[in-house]
Amino acid sequence: MANLMDKIFGSGTKPATSVDEYTELDLSKYEKVMAEEPAETYIRVAELTNLNELPYLKKEVYDGNILMIDISNIKADKLLLDRALKDLKDVVSDVHGDIAGIKDDQVLVTPTGVKIDRSKIIGGKY
Repeated sequence: MANLMDKIFGSGTKPATSVDEYTELDLSKYEKVMAEEPAETYIRVAELTNLNELPYLKKEVYDGNILMIDISNIKADKLLLDRALKDLKDVVSDVHGDIAGIKDDQVLVTPTGVKIDRSKIIGGKY
């Protein structure tokens, strides 16, 4: 009976997945097409390692771009981290954008007219 139930509903345990079952996605052909088209707003990925980089990041927000900033390199220096986040919050306040932490090492910064929804979509529902 248990064997029949396992066949109908599964055993409840997930079989081991082999590396061969995964397919490497080559997105380069799509990236090339996208790179050729200009956009009004870009999502920029940045890494913050010191305060000298802040003027460049702030300019991106003033220019209307969205930033995903990796702060893992400065997390150990509490003073540096606080100063950087304060500067970014000031820019967000100035342009009426938004700022939010994503996991432990990422900060999302948005320009005018873009707000960050803090709820998660799970199973198609908020």
